[in-house]
Amino acid sequence: MKKYTYTEKKDTRSGFGDGLTELGKTNENVVALCADLTGSLKMGDFEKNHPERFFQIGIAEANMMGIAAGLTIGGKIPFTGTFANFSTGRVYDQIRQSIAYSDKNVKICASHAGLTLGEDGATHQILEDIGLMKMLPGMTVINTCDYSQTKAATIAIANFEGPVYLRFGRPKVPVFMTDEPFEIGKGIKLTEGNDVTIVATGHLVWEALQAAEQLEEKGISAEVINIHTIKPLDEEIILKSVAKTGCIVTAEEHNKYGGLGESVARCLATNAPTPQEFVAVNDTFGESATPAELMEKYEINDKAIIKAVEKVISRK
Repeated sequence: MKKYTYTEKKDTRSGFGDGLTELGKTNENVVALCADLTGSLKMGDFEKNHPERFFQIGIAEANMMGIAAGLTIGGKIPFTGTFANFSTGRVYDQIRQSIAYSDKNVKICASHAGLTLGEDGATHQILEDIGLMKMLPGMTVINTCDYSQTKAATIAIANFEGPVYLRFGRPKVPVFMTDEPFEIGKGIKLTEGNDVTIVATGHLVWEALQAAEQLEEKGISAEVINIHTIKPLDEEIILKSVAKTGCIVTAEEHNKYGGLGESVARCLATNAPTPQEFVAVNDTFGESATPAELMEKYEINDKAIIKAVEKVISRK
């Protein structure tokens, strides 16, 4: 099995910031809007280098979405930046009516998603945002796993026509996708396996790789797939894998309702019914603690994936 290693840890939000910085130099139509969180979203370099293309909207997220929608009419490519909770739940009406319904070319970029936001607690740890956004017709939904993939995705969505929700996080996590190409809508097979398919997204991709190494020591061969684009879902890579392994585990930092797991379940139910186990937050709000403590308590780490794999294999 291919072993993934890392030499450094970096936050995925810095990948967004560095991708935006690069876009500022290469695409004059890219503009950035922020809701009073320039530092947290790592948008400072873009603001410094292109002040005429940066708009500080303040704590007025709904207004930010409306302005972004309007900017597309003049051919601009707006990137909005704030926390995932404020990027979706607070402004869902504006996204639905002003962006999705009229298919505006807005890139909704959301940091501090999921439980790994950590100490800020349940009010900020949105766990339903993927579900909210994937249900909007025409909305592309991307959830990246590390710094490199987030930077690549940020650059890629500028050249993609249509509304996009790009979700990333706060903590520093291993950088391990440095040599992998990024293509919207195309999953990436990270390891080959015959006994079980593990489909993971976001911060759970690294946890899935750690689980796969431990499973190998137990004689279980796991195929790990990085699904960075949840909508449109790469059904082909999933169906091809489960045809070989006969069972699947989905892993995500999101409520078990409405996330990646349910999208995969729909794919399987309509094409190839297959035993599936879900590693996700079990329909609850979070709380304040360190990211590692929360991932342990809410069972969204490598140990939870191993437990799910052993269960799903027993169902084959």
